[in-house]
Amino acid sequence: MTTERTKSHNPGPVLDITGLEVHYGLGRRRRRALHGVSLSVEPGETIGVIGETGSGKSTLARALLGLVPSSAGSIRIAGEDVTAYRNRQWRALRRRGVIQYVFQDPLRSLDPDLTIEDSLTEPLLVQGVPRQEATARARSFLDRVRLSADLLDRLPGELSGGQRQRVAVARALVTEPRLVILDEPVSALDSANRVQILEILKELRAEGVALVFISHDLGSIAGTADRIAVLYQGELVEVGAARDVITSPRHVYTRLLVSSAPTLRGSPVGRAEREALRALLNA
Repeated sequence: MTTERTKSHNPGPVLDITGLEVHYGLGRRRRRALHGVSLSVEPGETIGVIGETGSGKSTLARALLGLVPSSAGSIRIAGEDVTAYRNRQWRALRRRGVIQYVFQDPLRSLDPDLTIEDSLTEPLLVQGVPRQEATARARSFLDRVRLSADLLDRLPGELSGGQRQRVAVARALVTEPRLVILDEPVSALDSANRVQILEILKELRAEGVALVFISHDLGSIAGTADRIAVLYQGELVEVGAARDVITSPRHVYTRLLVSSAPTLRGSPVGRAEREALRALLNA
């Protein structure tokens, strides 16, 4: 992945979401999962999307991958309006390597019956890359995520959870995408593997890759994201520079999230303060 390749693209946001709405169900059971979400991500920018379970984070990730249809609004990726794309068009977009993804469970993106080499080379072969070059790139990206080439002939089930997640990151990067969606990519990992994944993500900034890092863990996002977007009940309630959101949160829900992440404050916050914030939020 090279900065020259990135600079050759037209300037402008890699991701531009305007007034996005997603609803589930029909009639009286119709439920709003996202409401009026507007957000953009520039080349080389990492935006962290934070919120508790049920806030709409995973729905946003699924909408950005074409896995759920939008009810209103628009999504543009690399200048291309993908709002009304059908499955075939989304598959073509991913085959071209414009957008890739990393889920919490790497087995969702790694075929358990394919070796690590096959998993890494498959998207390249689909693009028409010669097998020898694809294999060389697979080795290169495996090294990049701090894994030995000795793992290339292994199956995903033979690796540890941390190794599988790093393979999933390598697979997402091997096609040199412009945008990567990461949905809870480190929440199931131990601290050592979590640190390694976060270090890899920070390295991508200099190469112009745009990242949407979705998590319930503000601590993981704090040192990685340039900006933080806070989702509450399907709405964006605060967006700002990561430092500002953490040190001077404006919305009461953001204050609650920050107060619940003791590593950001240096010491645990008392139960009374958290309960007061929740009472204010629900007032």
